[in-house]
Amino acid sequence: MEPTQTEFLLRLADTLNTTLDLQTLLQRTASLVRAVIDYRIFAILLINDRTNDMRMRFQIGHTPEVERMRIRVGQGVVGQVALTRQPMLINDVSQVENYINANPDVRSELAVPLIIKNRVIGVIDIQSEQLDYFQPEHLRLLTLTASRIAQAIENARLYTRVSRQAQTLEVLNEISREFTSILDVDALLERISQLLRRIIDYQMFSIWIVDADEHMLENRFALRFGERFYPEEKLPVQRGLVGAAIAERRPIHVPDVRRDPRYYKINEETRSEMVVPLIYKSKVVGVLDIEHTRAHYFTEEHERALTTLAAQIAISIENAQLYQRVAQQEQRLERDMEMAREVQLRLLPKVHPGHKHTEFAVRFQPARTIGGDLYDYLRYDDSHSALAVGDVSGKAAPAALYGALVSGIMRSLAGQKLSPAAMLHALNNTLHERRLDSQYVTMLFSVWNDENMTLQIANAGAVQPVFCHDGEAELVQVEGFPLGLFPNASYEEISLSTRPGDSLLFFSDGITDAENEAGEMFSTERLLDCIRRHAGKPAQQMADAIFAEVQEFQGEHDRFDDETLIVLRVI
Repeated sequence: MEPTQTEFLLRLADTLNTTLDLQTLLQRTASLVRAVIDYRIFAILLINDRTNDMRMRFQIGHTPEVERMRIRVGQGVVGQVALTRQPMLINDVSQVENYINANPDVRSELAVPLIIKNRVIGVIDIQSEQLDYFQPEHLRLLTLTASRIAQAIENARLYTRVSRQAQTLEVLNEISREFTSILDVDALLERISQLLRRIIDYQMFSIWIVDADEHMLENRFALRFGERFYPEEKLPVQRGLVGAAIAERRPIHVPDVRRDPRYYKINEETRSEMVVPLIYKSKVVGVLDIEHTRAHYFTEEHERALTTLAAQIAISIENAQLYQRVAQQEQRLERDMEMAREVQLRLLPKVHPGHKHTEFAVRFQPARTIGGDLYDYLRYDDSHSALAVGDVSGKAAPAALYGALVSGIMRSLAGQKLSPAAMLHALNNTLHERRLDSQYVTMLFSVWNDENMTLQIANAGAVQPVFCHDGEAELVQVEGFPLGLFPNASYEEISLSTRPGDSLLFFSDGITDAENEAGEMFSTERLLDCIRRHAGKPAQQMADAIFAEVQEFQGEHDRFDDETLIVLRVI
C-alpha cells in the first residue's frame, strides 16, 4: 500500500470517529476522497428502505435537478451497484446499457456499494468528464474504505434518530402540560395541530368525532396547507381509511392512497395518509387524520408519536380527570423507559470544554433507569465556558423529561452569554411560566474565565460546591431559591480567583446523602476529608478516587438518588 493511501486511511478513520453529525461526516469524507481521487463530480446516495429507491444525501458538481432525482435499486449504474452489491469501474459510460444520462458531459464513472451487516445502505458515486479517468487502484482504495464509511453513516443516522426521539418526547411532554390548561375543545384541537406540526410536517390535518346516535363522523377541526378547512360532508363510520381505523381499532398507515381501495377522496392532492383512532375507556370517540401530497412521506416514528398523542386527545375530548390523563401518559412513558434512558445519556455532554488552564473530569451514576441529575457545558467563546449541574425533583421519566426541558431552555439562552445570576434568573422565570405541580430543579451555574483563571458562581438551591486550594478544602458559601417555584427570584453571584493546582468540585446530594447498610450517610465531612487526601491528583484520578470511596462506603446498599461529581482542576 502506498504511503498516500495509508495516510488517507488513517485520516479517514480519524474523521469517522470524531463526528456523529451525518452532514459533517459526508462532507469530510468527500474532502478526504478528493485528496486521493481528484474528482469534480461526487455523490453519496442512501437507500430509502420503504420505497426501495435512492437519493443523493450529499453531492458535489451535480445540478439541483439531478440532486432531486430518485433512482430505484437496479436502475442505472448506482442502482445496479446497489442491486448486485458489487463495485463498478466504467471507462466509457456510453457503452453501458440502462445508463442514466443525467449529465451529458460525463464520460467515466466509479461506483462502490456501502454495506453494513450484509445490508446495502447506499452507494458512493464518482464521475469524470474524461474517458478512462479512474484506475484500478482507485477502485481498490474506495472498496477498502466503503465498509468503514457505511458503519459511520449508520452510527450517525442512529444518533440522529435518537436525537429526534428526544425532541419528540419533549414536544409530547409540552402537549400534555398544555392539555391541563386549555378547557375549550376547539382551542385545544387548534393547539394540538400547532404542536404536532413541530414533530410531523403534515400538509392536511383533521380530527373527526363519532356521532354514536347517527353512526356518522363529523369533522371538528381541519387544516389544509396551514389554513382552516371546513368539510361540510359527514362520513359514515365505516367509510374510507378513517372507517378502517375505527373498525380495526388501530393506526392505519397508507404510503400511497392511490393504491388502497379503502381510500375515500376528500383532498385531491393527497398521496399518503395516516389515521389513528381516538379511544377512551375502550370506546372509539373519533379519529385523528394527517395527510401529505408526497407518497411514502410518513414513517414508523411518526406512527409511534401519533399513537402516543391520540390517547391524550381522546381523554381531553371526553373531559377526563387530570389524574387519569397523567397516569395514562406515565404508563406509556414507562413502556419506553429504556429508550428514554438512552436519550438521557446521549443528551449529556461527551466532550469537556477545552481551555489552556483547565482540565475536567465527570463521574455520573443514576439511581434508577432514568435519573433526575443533569449537567451540561455551554461554550461561550474561546476563553469562557459555562458549567451547569442540576438535580430535578423526582425520578424516572418525569424527571428526565423535565431535565430535558431545562437543558433545552438553557441551551437556547446560551447565545446570550449570560452571567450565572442572569442565567438562573432567566431559567427560573421560563420554568415558572411552564410550571408543573411539585416539579422544580436545583442548579449550580458557573462561568469559567480562562484568561484570568476566575470562576463566577450562582446557586439555585443546589449543594454548595467545594473549593480546594493549598491542600485545604472548603464549601463555597453561595445560596438561592430552586428554579421554577417562585417568580422573579434573584440570585447572588460570587467570583473565585484561582491559581494552578486549585480544584473546584461540583456534586449532587446523592454523594453526601449516600447511605451504607447501617443507615449512615457519607456526609459533607467525609467528602471534604476525601477531597483533601486526593487534592494533588489530576482531575480524572481525583474524581475516580472520590467515587470509589463513596461506592465502598455504600457497599451493597441500594442507591436511592443519582450521584454526580464534576472536577474542574486549574493547570
